[in-house]
Amino acid sequence: MPAHSGAQSSRRTGQKKQQADKAERPQSPSYAAQAPCPKEPCLGPPTTLGPHRSIYFSSPKGHLTRLGSEFFDQPAVTLAQAFLGQVLVRRLPNGTELRGRIVETEAYLGPEDEAAHSRGGRQTPRNRGMFMKPGTLYVYIIYGMYFCMNISSQGDGACVLLRALEPLEGLETMHQLRSTLRKGTASRVLKDRELCSGPSKLCQALAIDKSFDQRDLAQDEAIWLERGPLESSGPAVVAAARVGIGYAGEWARKPLRFYVQGSPWVSVVDRVAEQNAQA
Repeated sequence: MPAHSGAQSSRRTGQKKQQADKAERPQSPSYAAQAPCPKEPCLGPPTTLGPHRSIYFSSPKGHLTRLGSEFFDQPAVTLAQAFLGQVLVRRLPNGTELRGRIVETEAYLGPEDEAAHSRGGRQTPRNRGMFMKPGTLYVYIIYGMYFCMNISSQGDGACVLLRALEPLEGLETMHQLRSTLRKGTASRVLKDRELCSGPSKLCQALAIDKSFDQRDLAQDEAIWLERGPLESSGPAVVAAARVGIGYAGEWARKPLRFYVQGSPWVSVVDRVAEQNAQA
């Protein structure tokens, strides 16, 4: 699954349940110590940057349709693929709206999945979002300072990790947020393609922290998903092994990571998987 948590085992299974540049891993065998959520940095007035057009998806003018609960109510593997091309929107307290198109995801299948935080049916207060209704956010912390965001799907303890976005709107603000929140190399100016090319990076760029855990993506006023442009034939999708889960045995090799082939915003490119897809 998406997080690295050493959650304690629970008998309840009936309910539905890698530093940022370097630590973009989904789940690890143990959670890092919980750290308080950083205060949201003070940003200037809303920017007026409009949506950027993408060569990977056609972008119609105007805001798109918000996706409701029914969209999220599907198995993790199909939901992970359905997310590709959809637009994640984050509205900041000052009214600024940030938009990014989803270009990479990972599916975590629940209790059977040795890479999932819910493996073995374990349910704790920390991973409860995985067992809530489809569309519920599960936000966890890694290395005591970075966040990763997942969305619950059909199936007890199943969810999808958002790994990378193509920034569309509010890039200036995203740069401010990443510069304020990232550790170690803050003096280096980031390229646009580095803003959201990893699960923790996108959380920094959109100011998403632990306070978003267990929110409903279909109903929340500060974060939601909009439908991407409908196309007769979408971009080529690559199915590859998930990242940073070497501890999960055979599950580490299962092709449960999905990304838009050729997208420069993807966090990790798997050339072998791409070649196999073309074979």
